[in-house]
Amino acid sequence: MREQIPRPQPCAVSNEAAMREIADLAIDVAVSSGATYADCRVVQRGIQAMTVKGGRFAEVSSLEDEGMGIRAIVDGAWGFAGVDRLDPDSLRQAARLACRVARASARLRRQPVRLAPAPVVTGEYVTPMERDPFEVSLEEKMDLLIRTDEAMAAVAGVTTHEATLEFVREHRLFANSEGSLVDQIIVESGGGMDATATSDDDVQTRSFPNSFGRHQLCAGYEAIAAMDLAGNASRIATEAVALLSAPPCPTGRMTLILDGTQAALQVHESCGHPTELDRVRGDEAAYAGTSFLTPDLLGRFRYGSEQVTVTADATTPGGLGTYGWDDEGVAAQRTVLIDRGLFRGYMSSRETAADYGWTSTGAMRAESWNRIPLIRMTNVNLEPGDSSLEEMIAGTEHGVYLETNRSWSIDDRRLNFQFGTQNGWEIRDGKRLRLVKNALYAGRTPEFWRSCDAVAGPSEWRPWGVVNCGKGQPGQVIHVGHGAAPCRFRNVSVTAAS
Repeated sequence: MREQIPRPQPCAVSNEAAMREIADLAIDVAVSSGATYADCRVVQRGIQAMTVKGGRFAEVSSLEDEGMGIRAIVDGAWGFAGVDRLDPDSLRQAARLACRVARASARLRRQPVRLAPAPVVTGEYVTPMERDPFEVSLEEKMDLLIRTDEAMAAVAGVTTHEATLEFVREHRLFANSEGSLVDQIIVESGGGMDATATSDDDVQTRSFPNSFGRHQLCAGYEAIAAMDLAGNASRIATEAVALLSAPPCPTGRMTLILDGTQAALQVHESCGHPTELDRVRGDEAAYAGTSFLTPDLLGRFRYGSEQVTVTADATTPGGLGTYGWDDEGVAAQRTVLIDRGLFRGYMSSRETAADYGWTSTGAMRAESWNRIPLIRMTNVNLEPGDSSLEEMIAGTEHGVYLETNRSWSIDDRRLNFQFGTQNGWEIRDGKRLRLVKNALYAGRTPEFWRSCDAVAGPSEWRPWGVVNCGKGQPGQVIHVGHGAAPCRFRNVSVTAAS
């Protein structure tokens, strides 16, 4: 079977010089067709994924694709076209189509597109890594998955178990009619496992390092080694079995402590999405929703306690939203969104920033060459504090410590939410009392973050990857990062799912 595993095949565009010729041709044709501004993204992407489930390979795949997306402004309106045939005739047709779409859109525009000024940039960026995952043998990867799966299977009571690896290599070249030209290679490495235990009346799952498939970073194979999947497999499986006989989570208003993975998702849903400026403007209302964070609140609104500082930082080492430049050629940067509880900023694009006299924060990204860039989270980080998990537990009279997301729900304006977790521990008098299951907690975003009285320090802070963030029409799923550490909240509504 190992000899039949597909290996990545080379793309048709085999070198950087050819990619640059493609970009130059597309932009030249767009400008000659009437565009006052044009930009072009040439993207080559390779994905390798494999899953072992129940002792067998459920998936072994290798995907390669490439194409070009071009945007053009004509008569004050945007047009876009994408093409997967990179011969000169196809490129010319795509550039002209983008201009025709822009002219048609101009008939319905309310006001002409304006772009905030941005420096002309040139340069290259490659994800820092110690070991290229695409140079690691398939045999080594398969062996890791098999050992992880076997360790879960050895725990009595586990009925379903699987382990997954995924690796992404994306070569992106961006150029625009203003003279910018940047070349980037972004590499991602991800892995994870799930163990499910069942009884006559219950089903419980534990995941590691994160739920919903895997944890992923912009890094090399060293990120997989650091996860120690095989070494954690028995523990995770044992916890799944223990949850079957655990009592339900206690109910009432109490102190809540979140582990880093759940804190990361809480930041994603209640801090990241509401600070996307296109949602504030209503541009994403039909699908992704809007935001309660209107511009008049900037610098005045108390979002959280003084323990809460949140940044959007596309320079975070290893973060899944880390790069050199966004898909408008704006340099990666660190933007303060919430400063010691005070609302301070948004993630923006050149177009949305221009409406307020700002400059772009470099947050425009597209899922691939065949989608337009949208404002997307980079690494939206809850900055580390000066506490620790053990100190938080020791200072809690009654509460729960919750680990690893199980479910989430939040309204379109990102105000009212309810989250569930896989694992929970009841705390009494500063000690973990017992394992509890089916925990749910609910709240309202500002009140919840204002109740935060402790965040763990740098030694417990780490970047977490979210691989299923959806937005846009047509839909785009993009990978984003969140740095987080365990954190504590007072007087939160907690209950158990029925």
